[in-house]
Amino acid sequence: MYLCKVYFSLKLTYKIIYLNLYLFTMYTFVLAIFCLVLGYFIYGRFVEKTFGVDSKRETPCFTMNDGVDYIPMPTWKIFLIQFLNIAGTGPIFGAIMGILFGPAAFLWIVFGCIFAGAVHDFLSAMISIRENGASLPEFIGKELGPIAKFALRIFTMILMIMVGAVFVKTPADLLANLMSGSEFWGNPIVWCGIVFAYYILATLLPIDALIGRIYPVFGMALLIMAIGVFFGIFIHDGQIPEITSNITNLHPRELPIFPMMFISIACGAISGFHATQSPMMGRCLKNEKYARPIFYGAMITEGLVALIWAAAAIKFGDSLEGTGTAYEKLSAYMVNGGPAAVVNAICNNWIGTLGATLAILGVVAAPITSGDTALRSARLMFAEMLNINQQNLIKRLLVSLPIFIASGALMLFNFDVLWRYFSWFNQTLSIFTLWAITVWMVRNGRNHYWISMIPALWMTMVCMTYIVIAPEGLGLPHIYGYGFGLLMVSICLTLFIRWKKQLSNPSLPKI
Repeated sequence: MYLCKVYFSLKLTYKIIYLNLYLFTMYTFVLAIFCLVLGYFIYGRFVEKTFGVDSKRETPCFTMNDGVDYIPMPTWKIFLIQFLNIAGTGPIFGAIMGILFGPAAFLWIVFGCIFAGAVHDFLSAMISIRENGASLPEFIGKELGPIAKFALRIFTMILMIMVGAVFVKTPADLLANLMSGSEFWGNPIVWCGIVFAYYILATLLPIDALIGRIYPVFGMALLIMAIGVFFGIFIHDGQIPEITSNITNLHPRELPIFPMMFISIACGAISGFHATQSPMMGRCLKNEKYARPIFYGAMITEGLVALIWAAAAIKFGDSLEGTGTAYEKLSAYMVNGGPAAVVNAICNNWIGTLGATLAILGVVAAPITSGDTALRSARLMFAEMLNINQQNLIKRLLVSLPIFIASGALMLFNFDVLWRYFSWFNQTLSIFTLWAITVWMVRNGRNHYWISMIPALWMTMVCMTYIVIAPEGLGLPHIYGYGFGLLMVSICLTLFIRWKKQLSNPSLPKI
């Protein structure tokens, strides 16, 4: 008996030592996860205190209850809906494409989430709550003026319609691959029709009638996927690059890290689309004290998903047969099937048939649960713009009809082109949101307005540089893009400083 105890004790000690050594060889990935979680508790609490959350203040779900969009919902359910709303394929596909640039992708996911994306999502939600559940264009217009309001209404409506179109095609292709043995169910067009029909129902019905019921199921599938892939990272062959070994650009096509990586990863770090979803959940929040776990926490959770898929993708690339670096092999593998092929291969090879099916369903659920709420947000924005009450189903249908037609028409466009324009629209929207948040913070006496101003300046530089040098933009030499980006940052900062001085001294001439 004593020898058995000694044997099992030594075996356990060996496993612990082996695990510690193994974790040490993956310290960048492990440290990145630790930093994200720590960021939620430390910086998230600081942002919460800076805003001034009031647990005694009555929220719009009670003051504006209409039984359709303003409905009190359980906190856990709001978190799952918010997380699924913002997830989409961005933190999965974007992370897979982003890791091609090298370990720098881990840095952007961590710092982008903590200091930009989570701040953006939390503060846009809280301002909406304080403005009786106002949608994004409405509170941006209030802070930045009527011209910005009109422009943002058009800009945001286009983005929502694009999201609806993009996130029909992605899950339809994945579902068709799952059913490839059937001539009928293996046809992507069939699944496009089914997914779009679901979007119509989710847009028109009360939020707790369909979305509130099925999202927990989708959420479980997505969590199973993330957990399965996470453990697969530790037990399968391949190496994950470390920050200390090489932080230079490793992209096989030699695309520049700045700004390409910051646009590619998108939703895994910061996304303007999220601010269109936060007000929708803000209308269902029972108490402001739950805002940080829901809005800041959902973004941190999305960052964890992005880290998992970035690490899994590059480790998978390293395990592929052939010559060249892991980045070259991963890039070559994606030539035909794109990131979806990587997702499918990792799930099947790492998790097994049942786990892979659940995992892929999780990946399918992510875009579906962004597409349905995108069209719902478009309906709410359009109704606000026209001042049409949404309690009547016929009125909701009339408001939604042009949105459905426009989104359906966009599905006929080339998907790759549509995706690139969606990514730029998405990130550019975050600029307007962050500047509006900054103005609101100053107007309302929040001294630490820099928590949104610094990300606003950074995203201004990223998006303005990208549109000048990207092939789908002007395609000019990089030096012109960097120059234009710096110019726009200087203009925005100058206008903000002048406005702030005018606010503190009304005698100054208006801008």
